[in-house]
Amino acid sequence: MPPKHFFDDAVHLVDTALRSLTLTNPSLKYDADHKIIYRQHSEELESIVSIVSGGGSGHEPGFAGFVGKGFLTASAAGSIFASPSAAQVRRAIDHVPTSKGVLVITMNYTGDVLHFGMATEQAKAAGTNAQFFAIGDDVAVGRAKGGKVGRRGIAGGILVLKLCGALAELGGSLSEVYSLAQHVTSNLVSVGASLECVHVPGRANPPETHSAGIEIGMGIHNEPGNQHIEATLPELVQMMIRQLLSPEDTDRHYVHITENDQVILLINNLGGVSMLELAGIVHEVCTQLKDFGLVLVRVISGTFLTSLNGMGFSISLLKLADTGLGDGKSLVELLDFPAEAVGWAAPIQRSTWDTGMTTKTQAVAPVTKTAKQIRESTLTWGPEFASKVLRAGLTQLIAAEEEVTRLDTIVGDGDCGIGLKRGAEAVLQILSSLPTDAVASVQNIASVVEKSMDGTSGAIYSIFLSSLAHSLRELDEGPAKQVVDSKHWSIALQSSLTALNKYTPAVPGDRTLMDALVPFIDTLSSSGDIKKAAKAARDGAERTKFMQASLGRAVYVCGEGQWVGKIPDPGAWGLQEFLNGLASEF
Repeated sequence: MPPKHFFDDAVHLVDTALRSLTLTNPSLKYDADHKIIYRQHSEELESIVSIVSGGGSGHEPGFAGFVGKGFLTASAAGSIFASPSAAQVRRAIDHVPTSKGVLVITMNYTGDVLHFGMATEQAKAAGTNAQFFAIGDDVAVGRAKGGKVGRRGIAGGILVLKLCGALAELGGSLSEVYSLAQHVTSNLVSVGASLECVHVPGRANPPETHSAGIEIGMGIHNEPGNQHIEATLPELVQMMIRQLLSPEDTDRHYVHITENDQVILLINNLGGVSMLELAGIVHEVCTQLKDFGLVLVRVISGTFLTSLNGMGFSISLLKLADTGLGDGKSLVELLDFPAEAVGWAAPIQRSTWDTGMTTKTQAVAPVTKTAKQIRESTLTWGPEFASKVLRAGLTQLIAAEEEVTRLDTIVGDGDCGIGLKRGAEAVLQILSSLPTDAVASVQNIASVVEKSMDGTSGAIYSIFLSSLAHSLRELDEGPAKQVVDSKHWSIALQSSLTALNKYTPAVPGDRTLMDALVPFIDTLSSSGDIKKAAKAARDGAERTKFMQASLGRAVYVCGEGQWVGKIPDPGAWGLQEFLNGLASEF
């Protein structure tokens, strides 16, 4: 099997990852012998409470990525998914100023609690004013199963670290910082979900631990969830929110959050979700929470506490409650306090949030021309027959999507088939409403293609169809109505091809859709036979198997020798499928 990681030595990987933090944040130092990242000593640092955290590696940017001004003072790292030792944590305490006291804080996992707790007791025995706190925010493990252990610490814990770091930077005492950690945790709930387990660098591929589907309540160390389901994203989010908020689930009802409560929302990427999907998840979660009646005073999304490259995300809700610390030290103000830590991504200033929450967004309706607003022509066609012919071509194109996508995955970026299918499905939706005016019909189709298809293919089809409508209009001799025949189509298609050549240098032989389009138009013009023209398009697409790409993404694809003679150009293949489906009705 191909490698899943660029590193096969996990020890070397952890070391280099920690070293990199001193390159991206010059205020940090690295103790390589003990895998500790800490802030450089300064007079300013001596006057504030130090905060020491840490945990197993594999959760990046947690925890070393949160060391910096306004956040953590030091962090100790263990091996992947393993707690650092008490000796490491004790050494981390030695690296930080202790005159104002030290808060040792980690996530609530047995190994972390034992090692960080032991180091705290050793520091206290040596005369250091230190306090220990374990963060538990996960609701997936209820009271009955959690028992004496309590809630696990997952991504919501980063909010605890952020707020405590801000208070320490503002001069809060050790007792105040410790109390704040308790206060935030008591108003915090989180739950995660993942599509699959992760693979650890340097280890053999793990056996499949669960079947296809979604694990709700999956932890950050590859632990299974409390529920295995198959669901759409809206269904999944609804179930996760129910676990976070439902008072009826007394086993998991840790924080009473109800309608009109103000909350801070944190959506965390477990490491393997694309930014595109994460953004879609954020929208879905916010929509459902607002429907629930919650007031989202802050929405923060990103990668904060991962499970290596876990294909999942977590939702955390922090209910706003008075900290009792006075002006400038509310939960929101502490969250907004600036931090210099590479792992913290919340760049929106408080003034922007305040303005945005008081300004109502008004939707602006797009200005589009309807079929009646497009200047009428005297060129007509039979919309029922045209609809039947187009439907045959579009249906065959949609059926070919899987094959076109397979081809494009080999020689392109894999989106050609999906784009063609999306455009074809959109055009199918308007076939029943096509007017008798041939020019208006083509123009309507061009407009739909422009809106539904993106990428290079979308642009080419949109230009060609728009030009086809214009070329037909140029043939309008009016004022008497006339039916569009093969001569009209041949002239208009040739004219559209000429127009298209202004925007793309592609010609037959370049291994593009032109290898199917040009033979089709030329054969139709010379013979007037659409079946012959469609066959010429297919033959042209077949010939692309033996061509070297001159344009398009195939130019950049390696391993050309492996597919020459076997793989046709996906764009040309998709086009010939449409044209042959269309010709089947003649």
